[in-house]
Amino acid sequence: MYYKKLAYKLYFGFCIFLLVSQEKVNAQIVIGQPNLGFSQACASESFNTYSATFVFSPPGVLNASNQFTIEMSDADGDFSSPTIVYTSNPGAVTTSPTTFDFSLPTDTAGENYKIRIKSSAPAATSSKSVAFAAYYKIQDSPFTINNLVSTGAYCSGGSYLLTMDNPGTGSNDSPLNYPSLTFNWYKETGPTTSVFVDEGPTLLVSEEGTYFVETNYGTCTSDSFSNRVTISAVVSGEADAGISSSLGNPFCPDQGSTTLSTIGGNSYQWYKDGNVIPEATNQMYQANESGLYSVLVNLGDCSAAGAIVLESELFEGSINVSETNIIEEGETLSIEVTTTAINPEFEWYLDGVLITDLSEDNYEATEFGNYKVVVTETSGCTGSREFLFEINEALDPFPDVEKLPNVISPNGDGINDTWVIPTNYVNGTNTTVMIMTNQGKIVFQTDNYLNNWPENNLNLTSINQVYYYVITTTDNETKKGSITVLK
Repeated sequence: MYYKKLAYKLYFGFCIFLLVSQEKVNAQIVIGQPNLGFSQACASESFNTYSATFVFSPPGVLNASNQFTIEMSDADGDFSSPTIVYTSNPGAVTTSPTTFDFSLPTDTAGENYKIRIKSSAPAATSSKSVAFAAYYKIQDSPFTINNLVSTGAYCSGGSYLLTMDNPGTGSNDSPLNYPSLTFNWYKETGPTTSVFVDEGPTLLVSEEGTYFVETNYGTCTSDSFSNRVTISAVVSGEADAGISSSLGNPFCPDQGSTTLSTIGGNSYQWYKDGNVIPEATNQMYQANESGLYSVLVNLGDCSAAGAIVLESELFEGSINVSETNIIEEGETLSIEVTTTAINPEFEWYLDGVLITDLSEDNYEATEFGNYKVVVTETSGCTGSREFLFEINEALDPFPDVEKLPNVISPNGDGINDTWVIPTNYVNGTNTTVMIMTNQGKIVFQTDNYLNNWPENNLNLTSINQVYYYVITTTDNETKKGSITVLK
């Protein structure tokens, strides 16, 4: 009897277990429509967290393995191929209501996204949320078009192509580097108003006006917009072609060359200070020094010209000596550097070798040779300038020579350019020196010879010329001979 009662109790308990288990297997829950914690989602690298709250009932039927997921539709609200943006851990959610945080995929772009909540055990799906605008702003900084040139021109009856720069110059972050983005072009209608013109990375303009382009982030505000470009039609003659400098104007040379850009055309020719720059025939030109730069742009049936006075921020400087300096043995040449450089440093070189322990802006030079001083600005627009000069030994106008020379070569090389004679016949001896042509014509005569003949160009022909000299001292000693002048 006892065992019959025990068996009955076990059987009854097993039936109750099966009944409860079957009820849990067959149980269902209802998930309410998700309530968004935002009106629009404008995500970026610096912010991409959004919340949704939902209720479900009854909580007690959730399986321990249950997971909730958030699915996001496409940009049109269609869930045919939803994107899962959040999945909870198994069994983590047991109470209602609950709130989940999720992030947008980086290719999100549209005005009619929706989300829904799904459970896995038991399986259930909520209704769709209200529609919301969502964009991931993968590029959110100003960018350039038209090579940052603020103007453009086309011949009347033609058109002008505006393009987004890729990559552009300087630090331009071109949106064209992000294939998922789309773009909207606008034309200004007033100081603060504009009208939509077209979509795409380029715009063919056939009406005068000021144009710009923005990355299409819908109703989300963004800093992803271009510079303005004013386009004009040229009826005849020349239009103004703008020129921009990628490093600004003035520019700092330590950043490298600045890129000069002009409006688009069929062909180009650049000039510096009014002179043609050879082979500078592209829309852009790399400049590394100050000057007046101009460009002539061929637009087809008309042309445009532009100019810019480019200035370098590099400091000014000078030295107080000439490129070539003459001193005698034992003399000193004082060199001073004047500069506007901020915190300047000075390096001095003699014949290419650094003069150590010399870092001042002045130097007392005593040696002959080729000198260089390099001035470097160490603050602000850092950069260097160098100044070259040479110091030569003064030539002795009255060297002690033994014989009267019979050949000279007045070619300006500093060697044997004049007829140099012994010191007992030159300045201070009252010796008469007379030089004649081979026909007896006197071309030079003095009683105070300075070793300076010939002083002028002798108009030499293709053959060497011969002159004759007569030297008469105060005691009537006479010396005669010839002088061959080599061409």
